[in-house]
Amino acid sequence: SLLGIILVAINPYKQLPIYGDAIIHAYSGQNMGDMDPHIFAVAEEAYKQMARNNKNQSIIVSGESGAGKTVSARYTMRYFATVSKSSSNAHVEDKVLASNPITEAVGNAKTTRNDNSSRFGKYTEISFDRNYQIIGANMRTYLLEKSRV
Repeated sequence: SLLGIILVAINPYKQLPIYGDAIIHAYSGQNMGDMDPHIFAVAEEAYKQMARNNKNQSIIVSGESGAGKTVSARYTMRYFATVSKSSSNAHVEDKVLASNPITEAVGNAKTTRNDNSSRFGKYTEISFDRNYQIIGANMRTYLLEKSRV
């Protein structure tokens, strides 16, 4: 069966103290619903389901330009890097998100909400080993709005 968890997150446009390592550790190992709604709760549930059922999991991050999609994806990847105790958890999210800078530079246009509105969607696949540690990642990009290029 499909698990349909939906989290609505709002970009506060400022740093909040709710994404640090202490919060990651607070959500690690918890059951969905035992803690406040948070991107870390969604990440923990996906990680737990992957380990428990040995099945691939997907997290879809969607929203308008400037809504904080990239930041939410970063927090998710940092969560996985931290809880998997990966040897490369130093900033795995930075390495993954910086893996294709050309896509960030091509096809972007200024909008009323964001000076760097991407015309591309990103699909990031994170690979784990049998011990559920991150062993790599692959980022694919696809064109969202062909008419604007």
